[in-house]
Amino acid sequence: MICWYGHACFKVDGVLVDPFIPNPLCSIDYDKVVEGVEVIAVTHGHSDHLGSTVEISRRYNIPVVSNHEISVYLGKRGVTAEGMNIGGTVKIKNSKLTMVKAEHSSDIDENTPGGVATGYIINDRVYHAGDTGLFGDMKLIGEIYNPKVVLLPVGGRYTMGPEEAVKAVEYLNPKIFIPMHYNTFPLIEQDISGLVKKVEEMGVKVIVPKVGECMDI
Repeated sequence: MICWYGHACFKVDGVLVDPFIPNPLCSIDYDKVVEGVEVIAVTHGHSDHLGSTVEISRRYNIPVVSNHEISVYLGKRGVTAEGMNIGGTVKIKNSKLTMVKAEHSSDIDENTPGGVATGYIINDRVYHAGDTGLFGDMKLIGEIYNPKVVLLPVGGRYTMGPEEAVKAVEYLNPKIFIPMHYNTFPLIEQDISGLVKKVEEMGVKVIVPKVGECMDI
């Protein structure tokens, strides 16, 4: 099951990724969002991804997986955090997370570095790219992990945009593509109709979910 809560926040099976809730697209209650969640995964330190991690983790006693630097930051705030780094894998209950690279920054605030930005392979089937530009090693991610579903940012400005996302899908060769990280703010507004058409012409299924929609994938 994959649910989208706006921006880059997804629930993938028992993993809640980048809980930027509430956000301009989503005001769904925490109780609904955390239903069935075993672990929170944070891709990087920016506020629109770290989001409500501290509050949700502490309120519902849900552990967090992140890079080492963010795990230290969270631990100082009373959060049970598991640090890891690119190439590593952790298993928490029924959830498996492998951390992969992303091309982006990750500071938490002007005085707190957040290590490097990352993506995750979730349960050997879903690739959440986090915030990233296009990079050639996406080919390796596709070859090594062979994700069935890829969640890619398409908003431009702070991440890759629609044109780069088409190339990323080509590199990754998934069965299903779900766009994310667009239309949350004016600076990342996008008409993705052209992107959808190009990806579908490649033989890849495109799903553009509504905010709060859960999909049995």
